[in-house]
Amino acid sequence: MVFNTGAALLDAIVLAVVSREDEGTYGYKITQDVRRVIDVSESTLYPVLRRLQKDECLEVYDRQFDGRNRRYYKVTSRGMAQLGLYKSEWKTYIQKINEIFEGGVTA
Repeated sequence: MVFNTGAALLDAIVLAVVSREDEGTYGYKITQDVRRVIDVSESTLYPVLRRLQKDECLEVYDRQFDGRNRRYYKVTSRGMAQLGLYKSEWKTYIQKINEIFEGGVTA
């Protein structure tokens, strides 16, 4: 994608991906799901996960998988509220951008 992806958009995308799984999901799967829509590295996504955890939007727990721990992330109620805000803001944003692209907004 040729457009830059800011921190808020990354947060929104990660919250949306994690929220699809009731029991949460693990970091590698989150990375793969996010990469389906934007080109981003794991080294970019893990700080996003840590920031969302620090902001109490995600909770983290470990689960055994093939003899080792796998870190899982689950959206909290605060994270769901933040995701709702992001979705609302996104709808407004794309509507305004579409108006400009389609010539509907004049000075």
